[in-house]
Amino acid sequence: MTAGPRHPDDGKAPRPLAELAALVSGEVLGDASTSISGVAGLEQAKAGQLSFFGNQKYKKQLAATGASAVLVPRDSPPSDRGVVFVRVDNPHLAFARIAQEFAPKRTYVRGVAAGAHVDPTAIIDATATVMAGATISAGARVGARSVVGPGCYLGERTRIGDDTVLVANVSILEECLVGSRCLLHAGVVIGADGFGFAFDPSVPAHIKIPQTGIARIEDDVEIGANSCVDRATTGETVVGFGSKLDNLVQVGHNSLIGPMTILCAQVGLAGSTELGTGVVLGGQVGVAGHLRIGDLARVGAQAGVMSEVGDGEIVNGSPQMDAKDYMRSVAVFRRLPELNRLMRDLQRRLDALEQESKKP
Repeated sequence: MTAGPRHPDDGKAPRPLAELAALVSGEVLGDASTSISGVAGLEQAKAGQLSFFGNQKYKKQLAATGASAVLVPRDSPPSDRGVVFVRVDNPHLAFARIAQEFAPKRTYVRGVAAGAHVDPTAIIDATATVMAGATISAGARVGARSVVGPGCYLGERTRIGDDTVLVANVSILEECLVGSRCLLHAGVVIGADGFGFAFDPSVPAHIKIPQTGIARIEDDVEIGANSCVDRATTGETVVGFGSKLDNLVQVGHNSLIGPMTILCAQVGLAGSTELGTGVVLGGQVGVAGHLRIGDLARVGAQAGVMSEVGDGEIVNGSPQMDAKDYMRSVAVFRRLPELNRLMRDLQRRLDALEQESKKP
């Protein structure tokens, strides 16, 4: 159902560097007529390609790059080896915008494939694509230009907005909502039961608490492969607009993820976690339930959040602490064997002095 392979070289015509620089308000230091046919990293770039340099750690790669042009910070001097520099405010952001110009655009055949299973009561926009092997249940709706890939499942009364893509084997379970311009990668599950049980010692048994709420994904959200957003016990689990979830992320029931939030790979949120606007959680961060992480807070990789994090705080460690204090603690931790030996030696010397003082 797709037209054309998905790879960097899809036959797009080269673009003059001046035109690309104008897209990002860049200042060209060198030949603005340089022809650019694609983008690549500093180490992989070849003649005709554009790269970017935004971190001093990569000075050696910049010096050796085969790129014809490189996006650099505003205060960078001209290149001394013939590479054309383009000064910009944010090289990484500028690279992202220019990369979009060369990225292959997938096209889809509109309509419902013969091998799809669509309930007669489902409403599929005429411009949408439903691929073979997809299942769409009673009362579900799929918006304009949206794509339901092979193996996807839309439960009863689910809603998919406009221009949203469910790549493959995505499950949107009953009554859950996905907004417009979302991208859900393979294996994503929206609306599985939240993990709720009450223990009855008289049986003994874990008694399941019915999970009667929904999960709602707002507009412009991207969710990575095999990530799960559980439905609420009651009410809603919400992923706010513009948020981006990496692969293998778990969002517990009744969690509220604020707009423009980033959750890196293997983040786990226990139930009723609340994240503010613009929060960033590094890889493998775990958050205990019923906590709030404030607006623009940052949590370092593998941290364990056991208490609330205020607006703008930067924390790390498990349990979490101020990131600077954490780094100081790590430095001390590495010296613990040495410090332990020193303490033992001091204790022996102190004991010897006390024994000496007790002699007549």
